[in-house]
Amino acid sequence: MKNYKTLVCLLLAVAMASLLLAGCGAKTDEPNEPSQSTVSDGPDDPSEPNGSTDGSYGSHKDALDEDGFFKGVKALEHVEMFNYHAFEIPNDVHFVADDVIQSEIDYIVSENPSSVQILDRAVVDGDTVNIDYTGTVDGVEFAGGSTDGMGADVTIGVTQYIDDFLEQLIGHKPGDIVDVEVTFPDDYGEESLQGKDALFVTAINYIVDTELTDDYVAESLYPYYGWTTVEEMKAGLRSDIQKYNIQQYLKQYFTTEVVVNSVPDQLMEFQESAMLSFYQEYAEYYGVEIEELLSQEGLSSVEELLESYYDTNLSNAVNVLVIIAIAEDAGFRISDDELAEYFFRYEGSDDYSMYVEQYGLPYVKHNVLCQKVMDYVIDNAVLA
Repeated sequence: MKNYKTLVCLLLAVAMASLLLAGCGAKTDEPNEPSQSTVSDGPDDPSEPNGSTDGSYGSHKDALDEDGFFKGVKALEHVEMFNYHAFEIPNDVHFVADDVIQSEIDYIVSENPSSVQILDRAVVDGDTVNIDYTGTVDGVEFAGGSTDGMGADVTIGVTQYIDDFLEQLIGHKPGDIVDVEVTFPDDYGEESLQGKDALFVTAINYIVDTELTDDYVAESLYPYYGWTTVEEMKAGLRSDIQKYNIQQYLKQYFTTEVVVNSVPDQLMEFQESAMLSFYQEYAEYYGVEIEELLSQEGLSSVEELLESYYDTNLSNAVNVLVIIAIAEDAGFRISDDELAEYFFRYEGSDDYSMYVEQYGLPYVKHNVLCQKVMDYVIDNAVLA
């Protein structure tokens, strides 16, 4: 599923530093400068974010106090507060068209095929069918030309096979053996097959039942999404997509429209260190040095990485600063019960001890605090 439900880009198991609200965001081609904001006395050498000159990154975790706020920073002193209690959301942001819902439904159904098999009718265009085949060129089997009896689910008109392979199955029934004749394109990836005529002896095993019914939702989707009926599915998707779109809009608004007079050094250092920690974890995962990982992105050094992502890190710093200012103004704190509820909602378990052990309680609380602010603004928003 296109994960609208996980609204905070929850990559905790890989690197919490990659969270949407607090970590390394996607680099944009032309990031917007925050409205009326400046960075105060930033570090002269970008290669030394938050004391990471020894090559060990992750000191962003030390920037937070026990409640998940930034040590020594009063966010309200840097942000001009606005009416977040009844924030107006434009119609084009929160409105979710029916075709968007249908597109999401089609994707989910394709990723979660029904266990019901249709055996008593002919294949028609658009059907998803399970097939097995063995391919030959000049009577000789070739590598990769067979399903080896494992079966393959394909959708006629959607799945990309060479030539009109799948269309030749239309009109045949499950149990039929069809001689599918095709010609490999001249630019086919395997040079020895380019332009060659091929025969695929294809067995149609069954047609996959893709009808969207309450029974299908309850059987195939409930374990993953909690829906039991088609109407629950549609309503749940609409709510998730709407909330996702609103949260993206709020992030953009906080970054570009809210008046931020200055950005404390700690927040930029936090973003840079979090990003470097993210890269370091990936480098360690692949067993390479961080410089080698950077080279794959066309970057020659950590310094160049920080320079290329300066606008993105500044944008993220402003976004988090505004969020923390709202938390201060509203008097928000994160309780143990809220931590458990958060992880149960997004991770399926209220046991978050492994994250506390790996990232520290202040960092975990910080991310949950950010989401609490976003939830509050969204829940109290006025939909125009």
